[in-house]
Amino acid sequence: MKIFGFSGYSGSGKTTLIEQLIPLITARGLSVSLIKHAHHTFDVDQPGKDSHRHRVAGCSEVLITSSRRWALMHELRGAPEPVLADQVKHMSPCDLLLVEGYKRERIPKLEVYRAQVGEPLIHPHDENVVAIATDANLDTALPQLDLNSPASIAEFILGYLGLDRKG
Repeated sequence: MKIFGFSGYSGSGKTTLIEQLIPLITARGLSVSLIKHAHHTFDVDQPGKDSHRHRVAGCSEVLITSSRRWALMHELRGAPEPVLADQVKHMSPCDLLLVEGYKRERIPKLEVYRAQVGEPLIHPHDENVVAIATDANLDTALPQLDLNSPASIAEFILGYLGLDRKG
């Protein structure tokens, strides 16, 4: 399983770009999964639903299943946040695991950069950034990819990882 990350400040377009890349990659016959690191408290469950009520009541894990999907919610209950390697172990095998967030992990990453966000570049401080997807002209030796061309970004990622172009 190949792992490739995306880093960038909030509002830079990471989620939108990933959303555009997934169908381009899966159209080649490659299976893709994703781990997204969320900041602060988040909840995928809805108050009032049985699963939420059971979790709030004290369950450490609640698994919801149906004929179309299943989801496992695990409460840390004060335990330390797992590192990326621990979370990868929960994933089913796939050709490409995309990672949004986990900016300190030592995995190859694409920095998504928009000048209008007003934040500095990440790559000078992260040696794992292998290219930048941007809508600006930057002074860097790293490959610069047009943020508005998801097809060329997909080509770069697949080429960088040496993934076969199936399908």
